[in-house]
Amino acid sequence: MPSYKQILLTGVLACALLAQPTVGHAQLVKWQAQLDQLATKVEPKVIQWRRDLHQNPELGNLEVKTAEKIANHLKSLGLEVKTGVARTGVVGILKGGKPGPVVALRADMDALPVTENNSHNLPFASKVTTTFEGQQVGVMHACGHDAHVAMLMGAAEVLSAMRKDLKGTVKFIFQPAEEGSPAGVVGGAKLMVQEDVLNSPKVDAIFGLHIRSDVEVGTITYRPLGMMASSDNFKITVKGQQAHGGTPWMSVDPIVTSAHIVTALQTIVSRQLDVTNAPAIVTVGAINGGVRANIVPGQVEMIGTIRALDTQMQKQIHERLKQTATSIATGAGATAEVEIQEMTPVTYNHEALTAHMLPSLQRVAGVNAVKLTKPVTIAEDFAYFQEKVPGLYLFLGGMPKGQDPATAPSHHTPDFFIDESGMKLGVKTLATLAVEYLNNPLK
Repeated sequence: MPSYKQILLTGVLACALLAQPTVGHAQLVKWQAQLDQLATKVEPKVIQWRRDLHQNPELGNLEVKTAEKIANHLKSLGLEVKTGVARTGVVGILKGGKPGPVVALRADMDALPVTENNSHNLPFASKVTTTFEGQQVGVMHACGHDAHVAMLMGAAEVLSAMRKDLKGTVKFIFQPAEEGSPAGVVGGAKLMVQEDVLNSPKVDAIFGLHIRSDVEVGTITYRPLGMMASSDNFKITVKGQQAHGGTPWMSVDPIVTSAHIVTALQTIVSRQLDVTNAPAIVTVGAINGGVRANIVPGQVEMIGTIRALDTQMQKQIHERLKQTATSIATGAGATAEVEIQEMTPVTYNHEALTAHMLPSLQRVAGVNAVKLTKPVTIAEDFAYFQEKVPGLYLFLGGMPKGQDPATAPSHHTPDFFIDESGMKLGVKTLATLAVEYLNNPLK
């Protein structure tokens, strides 16, 4: 049963929709029929592209062959193509036959250091291996980025066939390193933004989607405002006084101090934040300190992650984490140094844009197949684009019909699997969002 907030939110969206100017119904029907026909025609190619990419995955910032395949396809469609964007990214620009706004569509390209189990007996399963952070690992598209690339390549072909009728420009952004770059190296969407990918021409709105292994094919799920969480890493170094384990009163014990800090950090979310606004998480993932049973060490280090679905709450957590750790350490006679590394902002769907495009989603998938979803506490660097221009990020069903979501292999695992029949809807969705926004932009 939907919560009171969900019901209220749906009502607000409905009111917003009624206030939006609309393109003629006959024109919408014509566009949709054309898009359906073109998407059906390109579907076999999309599936083949996805299988080829799945069999030949590349890690972030190393997507050289992937980028070459994308660039060759976009050039074959007559698009203006830029390569080497944010190291290995590709951008294609399709200029319509009529003047109008600029809309961007984005797909991420990189695979993960995961060895495919191939429990589904795929003939195109990855057998690629590489060295990652000093270890020999398999490489696998264990999050669906191969499908994202293939669907956007398909959308580019569909929209190219409609070029003369497009009222504006479509920018296709194929982004590397969504899963992250090496420590200290800027990459992914953040680097693309720094390299001005949202300008020349200036983008008015951006759309993206992520296929989900636990959402049934034929379904689109969405959420205005905080859709996916911010992701920040923290490190707390607690320094005390080393002593013999048999005379702990001669020490300032950083282990006991750290234990108090770990417990207190859990009260930030449970007792210090208004969690009716949005969920948040503070997790300590590792604690390291000491070398022997009979020595109280002089220092302990702990690392963890912060997740938030509201930017203001994210800032509050940062402040309270620092205050909590340093105050407890001071009270114990120790010191605590707190470092917070801001990784990814909140994936924040522009509220008015979400309402504006909801009818388009319902036309392409069917009213009952477009569902309001709960937020998720994993992160997505599409958020960097949304910080600069209005953006809408969606989830697309990739789970076989009738399967229990609880049994679906999760993302980032060796058994990850998607039903390729769901990709046609992804092509149609991306193309529809572009066409309808160009003809009826957000005011």
